[in-house]
Amino acid sequence: MQNSTTAQIELPRPSQLQAVLPAFMAGWSAWQYIVSFIIGAMVYDQVMYIKRKGPIAGPPFKIPFMGPFIQALHPKFDAYLAQWASGPLSCVSVFHKFVVLASDRDLAHKVFKSPAYAEPCIVPIAKDILGHKAWVFLQGKAHAEYRRGLTPLFTNKAMATYLPVHHKVLSDYFDKFVNASKAEQGKPREFMTLFREINCALSCRTFFGDYISQDAVKKIADDFYLATAALELVNVPLSLYVPFTKPWYGKRTADAVHLEFAKCAAACKANMALGGTPTCIVDHWVLHMLESKKYLERVAAGEENVEKPSNLIREFTDMEIGETLFTFLFASQDASSSATTWLFQVLAQRPDVLDRLREENLAARGGDKNKGFDLPMLESLTYTQAVIKELLRHRPPVIFVPYLATKDFPVTPEYTVPKGSMIIPSCYPALHDPEVYPHPNTFDPERWITGDAESKTKNWLVFGAGPHDCLARRYVPLTMAGMIGKAALELDWKHHATERSEEIRVFATLFPMDGCPLVFTKRT
Repeated sequence: MQNSTTAQIELPRPSQLQAVLPAFMAGWSAWQYIVSFIIGAMVYDQVMYIKRKGPIAGPPFKIPFMGPFIQALHPKFDAYLAQWASGPLSCVSVFHKFVVLASDRDLAHKVFKSPAYAEPCIVPIAKDILGHKAWVFLQGKAHAEYRRGLTPLFTNKAMATYLPVHHKVLSDYFDKFVNASKAEQGKPREFMTLFREINCALSCRTFFGDYISQDAVKKIADDFYLATAALELVNVPLSLYVPFTKPWYGKRTADAVHLEFAKCAAACKANMALGGTPTCIVDHWVLHMLESKKYLERVAAGEENVEKPSNLIREFTDMEIGETLFTFLFASQDASSSATTWLFQVLAQRPDVLDRLREENLAARGGDKNKGFDLPMLESLTYTQAVIKELLRHRPPVIFVPYLATKDFPVTPEYTVPKGSMIIPSCYPALHDPEVYPHPNTFDPERWITGDAESKTKNWLVFGAGPHDCLARRYVPLTMAGMIGKAALELDWKHHATERSEEIRVFATLFPMDGCPLVFTKRT
């Protein structure tokens, strides 16, 4: 700076630059400098990829800068199968992000159970969509305390209170299924969207009961796929703030759901403060908060021998409750929609399995097909539960769970995942291991009854493992049993197979490529 008033910066003259450059570069044009910079950047990018890759499987060289970005935009399931088959550890690099996939069962467990080295991340933009303070991203004591407060929401006592609302939701949507087929005059239509909607309704009603309106449920069901679509492995920088991009739509959708859920939480607090009876997840959670607050107030007042609540937790704000239940919706919406879609398709293709399931459910109701279900009944349905488990193994709704290496992670003696890389433990290979599940591509519920599949707990990665495994690992199979049992007794459905029915579409999870064309009718 030459003086304090004009603040000018003296730039080096060309002759000065030439003095510090190698002699062979002295006469270069601007284009030669630009091309040299690009080549240097490409070489650096390639060298860093080769260094990070080390001895594990993966392309020997990286497509300059972007890597397999185009393939990542439209993932193919066959490509995942090939990647998993290439080795227990394999890698790709997309733009700046280095990704390691663990297809080996034991390595997957190691990642799931190594919070000191890796944290759940889903994709880099996930925190912007789900919330930077979302409990699923917490680690250590903070995560454990949050989880301890949420676990009692999935006890038998709590789950039993959620089932009555399931009856109503299922009845309403089964009528919609039949009416949708009537509107098509008996011609098949894709039911994947309606399966997404019924699962959204089941989730929202389980979370908030009647605190949430049907219009809000329908709006969330229609829009939630936008939040899922935003969660791509790589996004264009700052696209979150660019109107009409996937991240922009996803963020707006997530924010709207957060606000709706927070409003429901406020209504719940008002109701439970007046002595309301808990009928949904947020009721039970708020009740635990009220009991904890009362206990702490009595202790602070000097009372002795005050009975401590079974779930002593702090009071959560409306927005914290909304954000937490949003993570529940995120975890359940696509996964449950996938499982439902495949379940109806698979059973339509296997009338012998459906007939046996139907007989079991009718017997459990004492011959009265209109009788509702309760928790003991669902737990008693041995064959139905076997069908559900085999469906979750055959077409797992979660095929992998992305983690971020928070430090250099020595996953094997020969290989260390570099800090900042994504490390993705895969669930699908363990669930299709022919040494554990003979003929793994065959849908066979009997393996859970007369076979030894039930004992292969280490391969059962449907709900993950470790400190971040799914809280609803018992709840999900029971509610699926309730849905398909009631459907089997009240509905007939026919699957109109196409050449793409068994082709798998990857959209967060697995769906049939043709959208599952079905025709529903009332069962007489």
